[in-house]
Amino acid sequence: MKRRQFIIAAGIVGLLASATPGFAAGPSVVVGGKDFTEQLILASITSQLLAKNGFTVDSKVDMGSSVVRQAMENGQIDVYWEYTGTSLLSYNKVKETLPPDETYKKVKELDAKKGIVWLEPSKADNTFVFMMTKENAAKHKLTSMSDMAKLITDGTTVTFACDPEFTQRVDGLKLVEKTYDYSFGRPNTKVMSSGLVYDAVKNGQVDVSLGFATDGRIPAFDLVALKDDKQVFASYILAPVVRQEVLDKNPQIGTLLNKVSALLDADVMARLNAEVDVDKKSVEATAQGFLASKGLI
Repeated sequence: MKRRQFIIAAGIVGLLASATPGFAAGPSVVVGGKDFTEQLILASITSQLLAKNGFTVDSKVDMGSSVVRQAMENGQIDVYWEYTGTSLLSYNKVKETLPPDETYKKVKELDAKKGIVWLEPSKADNTFVFMMTKENAAKHKLTSMSDMAKLITDGTTVTFACDPEFTQRVDGLKLVEKTYDYSFGRPNTKVMSSGLVYDAVKNGQVDVSLGFATDGRIPAFDLVALKDDKQVFASYILAPVVRQEVLDKNPQIGTLLNKVSALLDADVMARLNAEVDVDKKSVEATAQGFLASKGLI
C-alpha cells in the first residue's frame, strides 16, 4: 500500500506543478521497473533521486521483463535498471553466453541501435545460483556445483527446488545438467514459485534450490551459494538504461544514475533486498535510507 501511495503522490505532484501559476515544473521523466523486490527498490531510488534534483517523475513499476523492455522501446518509459544477460539472451536473442565485460559491451552496442543507452555498469551480478544451507554443504563437503554433481553421480539422492520457468529455459536446468553431467531426476525436482524456494531449502524440504545472487534471503537465512565453476550461468550485471532521446535532452540523468551504479555491488543489493523481504521495511523507506546514507538526498 505504501508503494502505491508513493506512486500516486508522484503523479499528484506532477499535476500540481503543471496547474499552479508560478510553479516551475522540472523536466518530466517516466521511471520503469519490473515486478520483484530488487527492481522496486531501484525504481524508487531512481524516482526519489531524480525528483530531488528537479525532475517531475512518473513511476510505472510492477511490469514483467518483456513488458518493461517493450515499454522502453515504445517510448512509454524513459529509464529503468536492466541486467546484461537478460538483454543479451532474451531481448537480442544471442545464443551463446559471453564473459561479463564482453556481455556488457555487446548489449551496449546492440541496444544503441534501438535508441537505448546503457549507463555505467554496477558491480552487482544478479545471476542464478544453486543454494544450500551452510550445515548441509559442510556435511557433504560441497563448495561448487561440480562437487554437487559428483555427489549425485556417486549415488546420493539430492532434491532440488526451482520455479517452472527454469525447467524450460534454454539456459536453465537442462543446460546445467548437461554441462555438469548429472541429473537430479524428475522425482527429486520440486517445482514451485520463485518466492518459495528460499524457505524450502532453509527448512530442509529440499537439499538445493535455485536462487539469485543478490537476494537478501541468502545471507539472512544463512545459506551458501555453490560456485558455478564451469560458468554455465550468464552474467546478469545490473546497470541503468535510458532512452537516447531523453538522455540527450537531460544529460544530468546519466550523471546522477552513474553515481548510484558506482555504489552498488552484490552485498549492497542483498542488504537492501533483505530490508524489504526479511525486515519488512517499505520499498520507499529502504530507497530513501540508502540515498540519505550516501549523501545523495
